[in-house]
Amino acid sequence: MTRLSSNVKFIRKQLRLTQDQFGQLLGIKRSLVGAYEEGRAEPRLELLQQMATHSGFSVDTIIGTDLDDSTPLSVLPQNHQRGKEVLVVSVDSDEKENIELVPQKAAAGYLNGYADPEYVKELPKFKLPMLKSGTYRAFEISGDSMLPILPGTIIIGEYLDNLKDLKNGKTYVLVTEREGVVYKRVFNYLDESGKLFLVSDNRQYAPYQIDGSDVIEAWSAKAYISVQFPDVESQKDMSIEQLAGVVLDLQKEILDIKSKKK
Repeated sequence: MTRLSSNVKFIRKQLRLTQDQFGQLLGIKRSLVGAYEEGRAEPRLELLQQMATHSGFSVDTIIGTDLDDSTPLSVLPQNHQRGKEVLVVSVDSDEKENIELVPQKAAAGYLNGYADPEYVKELPKFKLPMLKSGTYRAFEISGDSMLPILPGTIIIGEYLDNLKDLKNGKTYVLVTEREGVVYKRVFNYLDESGKLFLVSDNRQYAPYQIDGSDVIEAWSAKAYISVQFPDVESQKDMSIEQLAGVVLDLQKEILDIKSKKK
């Protein structure tokens, strides 16, 4: 492996990025990152300048110096950049993303540590081979607002890049500035009012709205893990009729907001 190819790999690993994430950061395909790291191709000057910006090294240093694990980065890692927020992920020895678990006790700290590589690195990690390729995180939920999903259940969510892709009536884990980490059924009215309406499956909890700008991260619920089986006799899921009633209520609120603006 040549000096330049080993340095490209060193910079990527120091930034804690997979080849796919590094490619996204540079605006190139993952296969091209692999070619650079294996010495089968050399990056253009424009790409070298981008690497210099993200790592803090000069282009001359990247080309002419042997970088190794004893060489510190002179700027903070840029991590996994998606949209306006920085998403930090960890990878295993095969460069595949882990699923980090955010336990209930760590939920408050996650608001401060979600963009800190050292914090994310310390979270418990596991794999679920049945999930398709993607970026996933697991959150242990508390409370009974989403019955029959019980307190202590672990919800596994796939990272959502754009809040406008939130689909009405689907469940998501939202990391928010004011509410913290919440698991709710979401109705998306960002285009009309800039709001999201959050609905609990347990009808004892009233729906409420939040500003889209309040959301730090959104994770689309894909699976759950629980050591307790739901009691279908005592806990009933939201029926289609109930869900339709909630939608009508939300639509009325949107119309009220629009009329007030006019």
